[in-house]
Amino acid sequence: MAVETARDGLPEGGHGGSCSCGACPYGAREGHRRAVAAFIRRREELAAGQGVPGALVHSAGASRQWVADELTRSARTVAEFGRAEGRMWQRRGRGGFLGPLVGDDNRLSTSRAVAALWTLVAVAAVLVPAGRLAVSGGLDGLRIGHGAALLTVVALSCLLSVAVTAVVRQRVRAKRLQKVAAARPRIRDLVSDDGGRGSFADVQYLLVTGAAAVVAAVLLVREPQRLPALPWAVAVLVALSAATYLAAVWSEGGRPVVLSVVRSREAGDLDGPIRPGEDIEIRGSGFVPPGAATPEALARVVVRIGAVHVNVPLVPVAGGFGNPTDAVLTVPVPAEVEPGRVDVQVITAAGAETNRCTIDVADG
Repeated sequence: MAVETARDGLPEGGHGGSCSCGACPYGAREGHRRAVAAFIRRREELAAGQGVPGALVHSAGASRQWVADELTRSARTVAEFGRAEGRMWQRRGRGGFLGPLVGDDNRLSTSRAVAALWTLVAVAAVLVPAGRLAVSGGLDGLRIGHGAALLTVVALSCLLSVAVTAVVRQRVRAKRLQKVAAARPRIRDLVSDDGGRGSFADVQYLLVTGAAAVVAAVLLVREPQRLPALPWAVAVLVALSAATYLAAVWSEGGRPVVLSVVRSREAGDLDGPIRPGEDIEIRGSGFVPPGAATPEALARVVVRIGAVHVNVPLVPVAGGFGNPTDAVLTVPVPAEVEPGRVDVQVITAAGAETNRCTIDVADG
Protein backbone atom coordinates (compact mmCIF):
# COMPACT_ATOMS: atom_id res chain seq x y z
CA MET A 1 0.00 0.00 0.00
CA ALA A 2 1.35 3.43 -0.89
CA VAL A 3 2.29 5.69 2.02
CA GLU A 4 1.28 9.34 1.87
CA THR A 5 3.77 11.98 2.82
CA ALA A 6 2.74 14.71 5.24
CA ARG A 7 4.13 17.31 2.91
CA ASP A 8 2.07 16.82 -0.25
CA GLY A 9 -0.43 14.02 0.45
CA LEU A 10 0.86 11.99 -2.50
CA PRO A 11 2.06 8.40 -2.27
CA GLU A 12 5.69 8.34 -1.22
CA GLY A 13 7.86 7.11 -4.05
CA GLY A 14 6.75 4.97 -6.95
CA HIS A 15 5.26 7.79 -9.08
CA GLY A 16 5.86 5.83 -12.21
CA GLY A 17 5.96 2.23 -13.24
CA SER A 18 3.08 0.48 -11.44
CA CYS A 19 1.87 3.51 -9.45
CA SER A 20 -1.93 3.87 -9.68
CA CYS A 21 -2.55 6.50 -7.00
CA GLY A 22 -4.52 8.76 -9.35
CA ALA A 23 -2.81 11.82 -7.86
CA CYS A 24 0.07 11.95 -10.34
CA PRO A 25 0.22 11.64 -14.14
CA TYR A 26 1.78 8.18 -14.00
CA GLY A 27 -0.70 6.93 -11.45
CA ALA A 28 -3.73 8.30 -13.32
CA ARG A 29 -2.56 6.74 -16.56
CA GLU A 30 -1.79 3.40 -14.92
CA GLY A 31 -5.09 3.37 -13.04
CA HIS A 32 -6.99 3.97 -16.27
CA ARG A 33 -5.02 1.28 -18.06
CA ARG A 34 -5.78 -1.25 -15.35
CA ALA A 35 -9.47 -0.34 -15.32
CA VAL A 36 -9.71 -0.81 -19.09
CA ALA A 37 -7.93 -4.17 -18.90
CA ALA A 38 -10.27 -5.34 -16.12
CA PHE A 39 -13.31 -4.23 -18.11
CA ILE A 40 -12.17 -6.09 -21.22
CA ARG A 41 -11.59 -9.26 -19.21
CA ARG A 42 -15.04 -8.98 -17.65
CA ARG A 43 -16.69 -8.28 -21.00
CA GLU A 44 -15.05 -11.31 -22.62
CA GLU A 45 -16.10 -13.52 -19.70
CA LEU A 46 -19.70 -12.42 -19.96
CA ALA A 47 -19.64 -12.74 -23.76
CA ALA A 48 -18.61 -16.37 -23.26
CA GLY A 49 -21.49 -16.92 -20.84
CA GLN A 50 -19.29 -17.05 -17.75
CA GLY A 51 -20.00 -15.34 -14.45
CA VAL A 52 -23.79 -15.08 -14.78
CA PRO A 53 -25.59 -16.08 -11.52
CA GLY A 54 -27.10 -19.55 -11.74
CA ALA A 55 -30.53 -18.24 -10.73
CA LEU A 56 -30.66 -16.12 -13.89
CA VAL A 57 -29.26 -18.40 -16.58
CA HIS A 58 -32.68 -19.86 -17.40
CA SER A 59 -34.21 -16.42 -18.08
CA ALA A 60 -32.86 -14.75 -21.20
CA GLY A 61 -34.33 -11.37 -20.29
CA ALA A 62 -33.17 -11.40 -16.67
CA SER A 63 -29.66 -12.60 -17.52
CA ARG A 64 -29.31 -10.01 -20.28
CA GLN A 65 -30.40 -7.22 -17.92
CA TRP A 66 -27.98 -8.43 -15.24
CA VAL A 67 -25.11 -8.53 -17.74
CA ALA A 68 -26.01 -5.05 -19.00
CA ASP A 69 -26.10 -3.64 -15.46
CA GLU A 70 -22.79 -5.32 -14.61
CA LEU A 71 -21.09 -3.89 -17.70
CA THR A 72 -22.61 -0.46 -17.13
CA ARG A 73 -21.16 -0.32 -13.61
CA SER A 74 -17.77 -1.43 -14.92
CA ALA A 75 -17.96 1.11 -17.74
CA ARG A 76 -18.63 3.90 -15.25
CA THR A 77 -15.57 2.84 -13.29
CA VAL A 78 -13.47 3.03 -16.46
CA ALA A 79 -14.95 6.45 -17.22
CA GLU A 80 -14.06 7.72 -13.74
CA PHE A 81 -10.43 6.66 -14.19
CA GLY A 82 -10.47 8.23 -17.65
CA ARG A 83 -11.74 11.51 -16.26
CA ALA A 84 -9.06 11.40 -13.57
CA GLU A 85 -6.42 10.97 -16.25
CA GLY A 86 -8.00 13.80 -18.23
CA ARG A 87 -7.96 16.14 -15.22
CA MET A 88 -4.30 15.30 -14.64
CA TRP A 89 -3.52 16.10 -18.27
CA GLN A 90 -5.43 19.39 -18.02
CA ARG A 91 -3.38 20.33 -14.99
CA ARG A 92 -0.22 19.77 -17.03
CA GLY A 93 -1.29 20.66 -20.58
CA ARG A 94 -4.36 22.86 -20.80
CA GLY A 95 -2.60 25.57 -18.87
CA GLY A 96 0.52 25.17 -21.03
CA PHE A 97 1.43 25.60 -24.67
CA LEU A 98 -1.07 22.97 -25.88
CA GLY A 99 -4.05 24.74 -24.34
CA PRO A 100 -4.88 26.94 -27.37
CA LEU A 101 -4.81 23.87 -29.65
CA VAL A 102 -7.62 22.01 -27.82
CA GLY A 103 -11.12 22.32 -29.23
CA ASP A 104 -14.50 22.39 -27.51
CA ASP A 105 -14.68 18.57 -27.66
CA ASN A 106 -11.41 18.22 -25.70
CA ARG A 107 -9.50 17.03 -28.78
CA LEU A 108 -6.50 18.57 -30.49
CA SER A 109 -7.77 20.72 -33.35
CA THR A 110 -6.11 20.36 -36.74
CA SER A 111 -7.11 23.86 -37.85
CA ARG A 112 -5.80 25.42 -34.64
CA ALA A 113 -2.55 23.49 -34.90
CA VAL A 114 -1.99 24.69 -38.47
CA ALA A 115 -2.84 28.28 -37.51
CA ALA A 116 -0.36 28.07 -34.63
CA LEU A 117 2.31 26.71 -36.97
CA TRP A 118 1.92 29.57 -39.43
CA THR A 119 1.81 32.11 -36.61
CA LEU A 120 5.18 30.83 -35.41
CA VAL A 121 6.55 30.97 -38.97
CA ALA A 122 5.33 34.57 -39.31
CA VAL A 123 6.86 35.59 -35.98
CA ALA A 124 10.21 34.07 -36.97
CA ALA A 125 9.97 35.67 -40.42
CA VAL A 126 9.62 39.09 -38.78
CA LEU A 127 12.06 38.76 -35.86
CA VAL A 128 14.98 37.28 -37.81
CA PRO A 129 15.16 40.06 -40.45
CA ALA A 130 14.39 42.67 -37.80
CA GLY A 131 17.34 41.52 -35.72
CA ARG A 132 19.74 41.64 -38.64
CA LEU A 133 18.41 44.94 -39.93
CA ALA A 134 18.62 46.50 -36.49
CA VAL A 135 22.38 46.00 -36.72
CA SER A 136 22.91 46.87 -40.38
CA GLY A 137 20.22 49.54 -40.58
CA GLY A 138 17.34 49.97 -42.98
CA LEU A 139 13.99 48.21 -43.10
CA ASP A 140 13.76 47.37 -46.80
CA GLY A 141 13.64 43.65 -46.00
CA LEU A 142 10.42 44.09 -44.01
CA ARG A 143 8.40 45.64 -46.80
CA ILE A 144 5.09 43.90 -47.28
CA GLY A 145 5.82 43.19 -50.94
CA HIS A 146 8.46 40.68 -49.95
CA GLY A 147 6.10 38.59 -47.83
CA ALA A 148 2.67 39.18 -49.35
CA ALA A 149 2.10 35.47 -50.08
CA LEU A 150 3.32 34.45 -46.63
CA LEU A 151 1.03 36.94 -44.89
CA THR A 152 -1.86 35.72 -47.02
CA VAL A 153 -1.30 32.13 -45.91
CA VAL A 154 -1.02 33.20 -42.25
CA ALA A 155 -4.27 35.16 -42.46
CA LEU A 156 -6.00 32.31 -44.30
CA SER A 157 -4.99 29.69 -41.71
CA CYS A 158 -6.08 31.85 -38.78
CA LEU A 159 -9.42 32.75 -40.40
CA LEU A 160 -10.02 29.09 -41.25
CA SER A 161 -9.46 28.11 -37.62
CA VAL A 162 -12.09 30.60 -36.50
CA ALA A 163 -14.46 29.52 -39.28
CA VAL A 164 -14.15 25.83 -38.43
CA THR A 165 -14.97 26.50 -34.77
CA ALA A 166 -18.01 28.54 -35.77
CA VAL A 167 -19.22 25.92 -38.26
CA VAL A 168 -18.93 23.07 -35.76
CA ARG A 169 -20.74 24.99 -33.04
CA GLN A 170 -23.51 26.05 -35.41
CA ARG A 171 -24.02 22.50 -36.72
CA VAL A 172 -24.14 21.07 -33.20
CA ARG A 173 -26.73 23.65 -32.14
CA ALA A 174 -28.74 22.91 -35.28
CA LYS A 175 -28.65 19.18 -34.42
CA ARG A 176 -26.84 18.39 -37.67
CA LEU A 177 -23.67 17.15 -36.00
CA GLN A 178 -23.13 14.90 -32.98
CA LYS A 179 -20.14 15.64 -30.76
CA VAL A 180 -19.03 13.53 -27.82
CA ALA A 181 -16.21 14.99 -25.71
CA ALA A 182 -13.01 12.98 -25.42
CA ALA A 183 -11.47 12.06 -22.07
CA ARG A 184 -8.32 13.95 -23.02
CA PRO A 185 -6.55 15.28 -26.12
CA ARG A 186 -4.22 12.96 -28.02
CA ILE A 187 -1.73 13.59 -30.82
CA ARG A 188 -3.68 11.25 -33.12
CA ASP A 189 -6.58 13.74 -33.02
CA LEU A 190 -4.67 15.80 -35.58
CA VAL A 191 -4.96 13.11 -38.27
CA SER A 192 -8.17 11.27 -37.34
CA ASP A 193 -11.87 11.83 -36.87
CA ASP A 194 -13.66 11.69 -33.52
CA GLY A 195 -13.83 7.91 -33.74
CA GLY A 196 -10.06 7.52 -34.17
CA ARG A 197 -10.22 6.62 -37.86
CA GLY A 198 -7.76 8.28 -40.22
CA SER A 199 -9.15 11.41 -41.89
CA PHE A 200 -8.02 12.29 -45.42
CA ALA A 201 -9.05 15.92 -45.01
CA ASP A 202 -6.96 16.36 -41.86
CA VAL A 203 -3.94 14.50 -43.22
CA GLN A 204 -3.81 16.38 -46.52
CA TYR A 205 -4.21 19.74 -44.77
CA LEU A 206 -1.35 18.96 -42.38
CA LEU A 207 0.93 17.65 -45.15
CA VAL A 208 0.33 20.54 -47.56
CA THR A 209 0.67 23.27 -44.94
CA GLY A 210 3.65 21.53 -43.38
CA ALA A 211 5.42 21.40 -46.75
CA ALA A 212 4.63 25.06 -47.36
CA ALA A 213 6.01 25.96 -43.92
CA VAL A 214 9.23 24.11 -44.77
CA VAL A 215 9.53 26.16 -47.98
CA ALA A 216 9.07 29.37 -45.98
CA ALA A 217 11.70 28.25 -43.45
CA VAL A 218 14.22 27.43 -46.21
CA LEU A 219 13.69 30.84 -47.81
CA LEU A 220 14.17 32.51 -44.44
CA VAL A 221 17.46 30.66 -43.88
CA ARG A 222 18.74 31.55 -47.36
CA GLU A 223 17.79 35.23 -47.06
CA PRO A 224 17.51 36.08 -43.34
CA GLN A 225 17.63 39.80 -44.05
CA ARG A 226 14.14 39.89 -45.62
CA LEU A 227 10.69 38.38 -45.30
CA PRO A 228 10.41 35.01 -47.10
CA ALA A 229 9.11 35.52 -50.64
CA LEU A 230 6.80 32.48 -50.57
CA PRO A 231 5.78 31.58 -54.15
CA TRP A 232 2.16 32.36 -54.92
CA ALA A 233 1.76 28.87 -56.35
CA VAL A 234 2.47 27.48 -52.87
CA ALA A 235 -0.02 29.91 -51.34
CA VAL A 236 -2.71 28.80 -53.82
CA LEU A 237 -1.97 25.16 -53.00
CA VAL A 238 -2.45 25.90 -49.29
CA ALA A 239 -5.72 27.69 -50.07
CA LEU A 240 -7.04 24.70 -52.03
CA SER A 241 -6.06 22.37 -49.19
CA ALA A 242 -7.79 24.63 -46.67
CA ALA A 243 -10.95 24.72 -48.81
CA THR A 244 -10.96 20.91 -48.93
CA TYR A 245 -10.60 20.74 -45.16
CA LEU A 246 -13.42 23.24 -44.57
CA ALA A 247 -15.72 21.37 -46.97
CA ALA A 248 -15.05 18.12 -45.08
CA VAL A 249 -15.86 19.78 -41.75
CA TRP A 250 -19.08 21.22 -43.19
CA SER A 251 -20.26 17.89 -44.58
CA GLU A 252 -19.27 15.49 -41.77
CA GLY A 253 -21.74 13.82 -39.45
CA GLY A 254 -25.48 14.13 -39.57
CA ARG A 255 -28.62 13.60 -37.54
CA PRO A 256 -29.46 10.16 -36.12
CA VAL A 257 -32.40 8.67 -37.97
CA VAL A 258 -34.88 5.91 -37.16
CA LEU A 259 -35.97 4.18 -40.37
CA SER A 260 -38.14 1.40 -38.97
CA VAL A 261 -39.06 -0.51 -35.80
CA VAL A 262 -39.91 -4.21 -35.92
CA ARG A 263 -40.60 -6.99 -33.46
CA SER A 264 -37.41 -8.87 -32.65
CA ARG A 265 -37.99 -12.53 -33.45
CA GLU A 266 -35.79 -15.31 -32.17
CA ALA A 267 -35.38 -18.56 -34.06
CA GLY A 268 -38.41 -20.76 -33.43
CA ASP A 269 -40.67 -17.89 -32.29
CA LEU A 270 -44.07 -17.42 -33.86
CA ASP A 271 -44.87 -14.28 -35.80
CA GLY A 272 -47.11 -11.81 -34.01
CA PRO A 273 -47.65 -8.23 -32.90
CA ILE A 274 -45.44 -6.27 -30.52
CA ARG A 275 -46.43 -6.84 -26.88
CA PRO A 276 -45.05 -5.52 -23.58
CA GLY A 277 -42.15 -7.64 -22.40
CA GLU A 278 -41.00 -8.48 -25.92
CA ASP A 279 -37.98 -7.04 -27.74
CA ILE A 280 -38.14 -4.55 -30.57
CA GLU A 281 -35.40 -3.92 -33.13
CA ILE A 282 -34.84 -0.30 -34.12
CA ARG A 283 -33.18 0.16 -37.49
CA GLY A 284 -31.63 3.38 -38.71
CA SER A 285 -28.31 5.21 -38.63
CA GLY A 286 -26.26 7.48 -36.42
CA PHE A 287 -27.14 5.80 -33.11
CA VAL A 288 -23.44 5.54 -32.16
CA PRO A 289 -21.66 8.61 -33.58
CA PRO A 290 -17.85 8.82 -33.86
CA GLY A 291 -16.31 9.07 -30.42
CA ALA A 292 -19.28 7.41 -28.70
CA ALA A 293 -18.14 3.79 -29.03
CA THR A 294 -16.67 3.70 -25.52
CA PRO A 295 -18.52 1.47 -23.03
CA GLU A 296 -19.55 4.43 -20.88
CA ALA A 297 -20.97 6.29 -23.89
CA LEU A 298 -22.80 3.20 -25.17
CA ALA A 299 -24.44 2.84 -21.76
CA ARG A 300 -25.94 6.33 -22.16
CA VAL A 301 -28.01 5.45 -25.24
CA VAL A 302 -31.72 5.63 -24.38
CA VAL A 303 -34.90 4.73 -26.25
CA ARG A 304 -38.13 6.57 -25.50
CA ILE A 305 -41.16 4.30 -25.99
CA GLY A 306 -44.23 6.39 -25.43
CA ALA A 307 -43.63 8.05 -22.05
CA VAL A 308 -41.19 5.38 -20.84
CA HIS A 309 -37.42 5.79 -21.12
CA VAL A 310 -35.49 2.54 -21.66
CA ASN A 311 -31.72 2.27 -21.35
CA VAL A 312 -30.36 0.22 -24.22
CA PRO A 313 -28.83 -2.95 -22.70
CA LEU A 314 -25.17 -3.61 -23.41
CA VAL A 315 -24.82 -7.02 -25.08
CA PRO A 316 -21.20 -8.23 -25.08
CA VAL A 317 -19.71 -10.23 -27.91
CA ALA A 318 -16.14 -11.34 -28.47
CA GLY A 319 -14.09 -8.20 -29.03
CA GLY A 320 -16.87 -5.66 -28.51
CA PHE A 321 -20.62 -5.20 -28.24
CA GLY A 322 -23.47 -6.55 -30.33
CA ASN A 323 -25.88 -3.98 -28.91
CA PRO A 324 -26.10 -1.05 -29.33
CA THR A 325 -24.65 -0.49 -32.79
CA ASP A 326 -24.71 2.48 -35.12
CA ALA A 327 -27.47 0.99 -37.29
CA VAL A 328 -29.45 -1.34 -35.00
CA LEU A 329 -30.69 -1.19 -31.41
CA THR A 330 -32.57 -3.91 -29.53
CA VAL A 331 -34.56 -3.05 -26.41
CA PRO A 332 -37.41 -4.68 -24.46
CA VAL A 333 -40.83 -3.06 -24.39
CA PRO A 334 -41.48 -2.32 -20.69
CA ALA A 335 -44.70 -3.47 -19.05
CA GLU A 336 -45.42 0.20 -18.27
CA VAL A 337 -46.05 0.93 -21.96
CA GLU A 338 -49.80 1.21 -22.59
CA PRO A 339 -51.26 -0.80 -25.49
CA GLY A 340 -52.04 1.19 -28.61
CA ARG A 341 -50.08 3.45 -30.93
CA VAL A 342 -46.90 4.80 -29.34
CA ASP A 343 -43.93 6.72 -30.61
CA VAL A 344 -40.39 5.34 -30.50
CA GLN A 345 -37.42 7.72 -30.38
CA VAL A 346 -33.70 7.22 -29.78
CA ILE A 347 -31.53 9.60 -27.73
CA THR A 348 -27.83 9.09 -28.45
CA ALA A 349 -24.88 9.56 -26.11
CA ALA A 350 -24.32 12.97 -27.72
CA GLY A 351 -27.79 14.04 -26.60
CA ALA A 352 -29.23 14.12 -30.13
CA GLU A 353 -32.81 12.92 -30.65
CA THR A 354 -33.98 11.00 -33.69
CA ASN A 355 -37.25 11.38 -35.50
CA ARG A 356 -40.28 9.59 -34.03
CA CYS A 357 -41.45 6.28 -35.43
CA THR A 358 -44.93 5.04 -34.49
CA ILE A 359 -45.61 1.40 -33.60
CA ASP A 360 -48.69 -0.54 -32.48
CA VAL A 361 -48.36 -2.28 -29.13
CA ALA A 362 -50.86 -5.08 -28.58
CA ASP A 363 -52.42 -5.89 -25.22
CA GLY A 364 -50.23 -8.41 -23.44
